[in-house]
Amino acid sequence: MQGLHLIADLYQCDCEPAVLLDRDVLESRCVSFCKNAGLTPLGAYFYQFSHDNGDKAGVTGTVVLAESHVAIHTWPETRAVTLDVYVCNFSRDNSDRARAVFQQLITLLQPGEVMEKDVMRGELPATA
Repeated sequence: MQGLHLIADLYQCDCEPAVLLDRDVLESRCVSFCKNAGLTPLGAYFYQFSHDNGDKAGVTGTVVLAESHVAIHTWPETRAVTLDVYVCNFSRDNSDRARAVFQQLITLLQPGEVMEKDVMRGELPATA
C-alpha cells in the first residue's frame, strides 16, 4: 500500500470561473489530466452545489483511479480549492504521474498562494 499522497490548499485562484463553478468543466479536466499522465480512471463522481436562487456554486469531486484517487473541492466565493492526489506504487512507481496531475491542476487553477504537503503512505517505521 506504499504510495505518494500530494495534498494542497490553494488560495486566490485566478482561473476561468467555470473551472471553480461548473461540474462538467472540472470533471473533464481532472479525468483528462489523469489519462494524460498515464493513470487509469475507473470512474468519476462530481457534485454541483447551487445557491438557493439556482446559480452554480462550488464543486466537489473524485476521480477513482486503478492507482488510487484524485479529490478536489472548490469554493468559488473565496477562490479557494482543496486538492488531493494519491497514488499507490504496488505494481510500478506512480509518483511522477501523481506529480504531473497535481501540477496540471495547479497550473489550471492559477492560485496566488499554495500550501502543500507530500506524504509517503504505507511506510512502516524501522524497528530497533
